[in-house]
Amino acid sequence: MMAPQTDKGGERDLESGLARGSPSHRSSSPIRALSLSLSGKRMDREAAASPSASAPATPALVLSNSGKRMDQAASPSLVLSNSGKRMDSLGKKKYVKQVTGRHNDTELHLAAQRGDLAAVRQILGEIDAQMTGTAMGADFDADLAEIRAAVVNDVNEVEETPLFTAAEKGFLDVVVELLKYSDRESLTRKNRSGFDVLHVAARQGHQAIVQILLDHDPTLIKTFGQSNATPLITAATRGHTEVVNLLLEQDASLIELSKNNGKNALHFAARQGYVEIVKALLGKDPQLARRTDKKGQTALHMAVKGTSSEVVKALVDADPAIVMLPDRAGNTALHVATRKKRAEIVNLLLLLPDTNVNALTRDHKTAFDIVEGLPLSEESADIKECLSRCGACRANELNQPRDELRKTVTEIKQDVHIQLEQTRKTNKNVHGIAKELRKLHREGINNATNSVTVVAVLFATVAFAAIFTVPGGTQDTGVAVVVQKGSFKVFFIFNAIALFTSLAVVVVQITLVRGETKAERRVVEIINKLMWLASVCTTVAFIASSYIVVGRHFQWAAILVTLIGGVIMAGVLGTMTFYVVKSKRTRSIRKREKSMRRSASSSWHHNSELSDSEIDRIYAI
Repeated sequence: MMAPQTDKGGERDLESGLARGSPSHRSSSPIRALSLSLSGKRMDREAAASPSASAPATPALVLSNSGKRMDQAASPSLVLSNSGKRMDSLGKKKYVKQVTGRHNDTELHLAAQRGDLAAVRQILGEIDAQMTGTAMGADFDADLAEIRAAVVNDVNEVEETPLFTAAEKGFLDVVVELLKYSDRESLTRKNRSGFDVLHVAARQGHQAIVQILLDHDPTLIKTFGQSNATPLITAATRGHTEVVNLLLEQDASLIELSKNNGKNALHFAARQGYVEIVKALLGKDPQLARRTDKKGQTALHMAVKGTSSEVVKALVDADPAIVMLPDRAGNTALHVATRKKRAEIVNLLLLLPDTNVNALTRDHKTAFDIVEGLPLSEESADIKECLSRCGACRANELNQPRDELRKTVTEIKQDVHIQLEQTRKTNKNVHGIAKELRKLHREGINNATNSVTVVAVLFATVAFAAIFTVPGGTQDTGVAVVVQKGSFKVFFIFNAIALFTSLAVVVVQITLVRGETKAERRVVEIINKLMWLASVCTTVAFIASSYIVVGRHFQWAAILVTLIGGVIMAGVLGTMTFYVVKSKRTRSIRKREKSMRRSASSSWHHNSELSDSEIDRIYAI
C-alpha cells in the first residue's frame, strides 16, 4: 500500500476526510469542477474560470462506498462513488490511498470504531463543503442527502455499516449522529454473523443505544437474528439484565417467541445461570417455566445443567410441579442433574416434596442407575450418597408388586382395547348388514305393492267383465235370464264388492308416495286385507255363478266346487290369521323385554330395535 503523498501545493492525505489545497494556494485556485457518481449518476460543473499557468492544480477526492479504494488526484474534480469497485480521478498527478482495516473499512468506519465523533462530523461536513456552490434548490438538497446517505450506509466486507460498528463498540454519540442519515434498510441489514444493529447492541449490553434505536424505529424489536433469535433472546443469552428489562417494557410478548430449536429466552438465561433475568421473565409469565423446546426440555432442565442453585430455586418457586416434568427421553430434572454431576442441585431437588427419587426414564433407568454408570469422582460419590439416603434404588430393585400391578393394568388395558376394537368392527358389520337388510326389505315392499297392484287390476277386470257376461245369458232387453234367482243376486252383490275393493286398492297404490318404509308397510297391511276381501268376494261370486251354470241336474258339481273353494280359502285365511295374532303377541313380548334392557349400550339397543321392527317381520300384515 502506497503511503499518501503531498505535493508542493500543500495538499494532505485522506486520513481525516476530503483532501483540499493548502491555504497559500486555495485563494488562487479557480472554482473546481465537481463530478459526483452515485450508481452511475454524474453531475458536472465546469470551472467558472480557466486556471492560470502559474496556479497549482487543486487535488480531487475520490470517495468509494464499496470499501475497496479511495484515490486522490491532482485533477480539479471530486468523484464520489458508492457503486464501483475502483475509481480513478483524471489528472496529471494521482495519489492512491488503500482503504485500511481488517475488513476494508472506509474512513467513516474507522472513525466510528474509534468513537471519534469529531472525525465523523468532519467527514460528513466536508461532503457539505465540497457540494456548496455546485447547485441550488431542491435538487441540491436531494443530491446532498443522497450522497451523505450513501457514505453513511456503506458496508465493508463483512456487511457492517459505520452505524453497526459504533453500536457494537457502544459509542452512543456516534450512533446518534449516524442515525440521522441511516435508512430502514441499513438498520435491518444483517452482517455475516446474522446480527443487525439492534441485536448487536443488545448482545453487547448497550442499554442506551438499544433505547435510542427503539425510539428511532420501534419495529426493530420484531427483527430476528441467528436461528430466528429475538433481541430479547440475544440479550438474555449474554446476561444483560438492563437490556432485558428494557425490551420487556417495550414488548412483553417477546417472551412467547423462541428460536428454531424451540428454546425461548428463559431457557438460555437459565442455562447460563442469570438469576435476575430468570426472575424478570417469570415475573411477566410464571407459566413460562412449563414451556418446552423441541426436545421436550423445560427451563429447569436447562438450569440443572448449569451450576446456579438460585436459578433452580426461582424456577421451582414459580411452579413446583415442573420438577417432575420429563423431556422426550423421559429425563426429569433429577436425572439431568445426576448425569451432569451437579451435587448441590441434586441435594436441592431431593428436598422438594414433588420429587420422585425413583422416577424412570424411557430406557428404564433411575437416577441411582445413572450415577452408578458415571466415572468415579467426588461429585458422583456425593450424589450417590444423597440418593441412597433418600431411598433411591436401582430399576430392577423397585417394588415387584407395583410392577406386577402395572403389568396387570397394562394387560387389562390391552384386552379392553382389543375388545373395544372388535366391538367397533362388529358394530360396523352389523350396521352394514342392517343397511343391506333395509334395502332388501324396501325392495320386498316395492315388489309386494307392485304385485298387489297387478292382482287388483286383474280382479277389477274380471269383475267388471263378469257383469256383462252373466251366467245363463241375457234376454233381448239385456236383462239377465236368471235375474230372479237367489244365486244370481249373491253373484251380483259379491262381484260388485270384489270390483270396488280392487279399484280401491288400485287407487291407493297409484296415490302412494314411495320412500317412507314405515308408511309403505302400513299401507301394505291395509291393502293386503282389502285384497283378502276381494279374494273372498270373488270366490263367493264364482261359487254362486256355478249354481246358475250347472243347473239342478248337476247341482252336486256346484256343491263340490263350494266345498273345494271353501276349504282352500278357509285354510289360507285361517293360517294367515294365526300368524297375525302370533306376530302381534311376539312384538308385545319384545317390547316389554326392551323396556327392561334400557341400561344396555346404545349401539346394541339400536341393533336390537332394528331387528325387532324391520328384520324379523318378513311379511307385511
